[in-house]
Amino acid sequence: MPLGPFNADASIPTDNTTGVTDGKPVAPEDGGLFANITNNPYFSAGFGLLGVGAAMTVLRKGSTLGASYLRRRLLVTLEIPSKDKSYLWFLQWMSHQAPKRQVQHLAVETSYRQHDNGSVTTKFGLVPGPGTHYFKWHGIWMQVQRQRDGKMMDLSTGSPWETITVTTLSRDRQVLTELLQEAQEMALQKQQGKTVIYTSYGPEWRPFGMPRRRRMLDSVILDTGIKERIVKDVKAFIGNGSWYNERGIPYRRGYLLYGEPGSGKSSFIQALAGELEYNICILNLSERGLTDDRLNHLLSNVPERSIMLLEDIDAAFTKRAQSDNQGYQSMITFSGLLNALDGVASAEERIIFLTTNHIEKLDPALIRPGRVDLKEHLGNASPSQIRGMFTRFYQDRPELADLFIEKVKDHPISTASLQGHFVYFKDRPEEAIERADMLWDQL
Repeated sequence: MPLGPFNADASIPTDNTTGVTDGKPVAPEDGGLFANITNNPYFSAGFGLLGVGAAMTVLRKGSTLGASYLRRRLLVTLEIPSKDKSYLWFLQWMSHQAPKRQVQHLAVETSYRQHDNGSVTTKFGLVPGPGTHYFKWHGIWMQVQRQRDGKMMDLSTGSPWETITVTTLSRDRQVLTELLQEAQEMALQKQQGKTVIYTSYGPEWRPFGMPRRRRMLDSVILDTGIKERIVKDVKAFIGNGSWYNERGIPYRRGYLLYGEPGSGKSSFIQALAGELEYNICILNLSERGLTDDRLNHLLSNVPERSIMLLEDIDAAFTKRAQSDNQGYQSMITFSGLLNALDGVASAEERIIFLTTNHIEKLDPALIRPGRVDLKEHLGNASPSQIRGMFTRFYQDRPELADLFIEKVKDHPISTASLQGHFVYFKDRPEEAIERADMLWDQL
């Protein structure tokens, strides 16, 4: 059959999906399935959000890593726990800086002590409280955080665990060392030429109030020979550790001062500490909460160059009853005290003084040789003591001393009463003699 004329506009038959041009398949005009998906506005919006989220995550991670890197490169942090000795030094340093730095958060540290005569001594100190403080030191900005951990607590004192964190922008770590050295020097400068009185605070020793001016040994007038014997014995003990070690003798020395109240026992110990340039650690054996373990720990960790003082030991222990725990006012046991004084765990290189008004109430085991090496009786004022005190107060009228001694010779008088009498009649020796009857009328 003959072919008809060729029509160039005639369409080449195709199906719905592909076509053929010159024998080759071609894609449909709408781009196919992938084009339909990518052109879908919902898909485009979701992919865009996914991209933004991924970018934000990368940015956030980068900023965190960047901030961490900057902290490592630019910031130095120092942590001072409350158990460290420099903790109190730094707090004292900060309390000195507080008026200058206008510290807003303050805390009070109260030192409380009740004396034997019933009087109370209380000291208040303001230190930076818990919180964050900022200050500039030597041109460097610092951040101080004082934090308390309510979950961690010292079971012996009930006080929470504390830390001080110092953060500085300086990369020079020597700055923090210099800061601690300044805090230490400031604390030691306050103690220079003074006697620091320590009291027990839980399982550790802490200064009680401000350091006291050293008392001169000549200011305490004891009966003839007593002061000289004790001072000679203590000085012979100090610095002779090798002599004790070579002979297998424990390097510790115990002293007992006994006698009437107001006879100068505590005053002499304070003057002795000043003479030796030592400090004093005072422990009250009747203190509530004091246990055998804590007593042993305190006596084994006395600060260096310190005299250990157990005042009025008869108030805590009387003669032993049948049981070791009967008849005692103290929470510690008698055997616990003996072990702390000279047991296996007792400290070396220790000077300990015991005082009592009633030596007859003490158990002989407590004051036997080895625990107490030297006993001295400090009683009422002797004629030599009265003369010494009178001439010390009235240096321009020493000839009147015999008149005063004659006036009071038949009356027992403590040195504390004499001192109060002479202070009352300061610069009036004749009146002091005339009104000597005030001394025994007050008894």
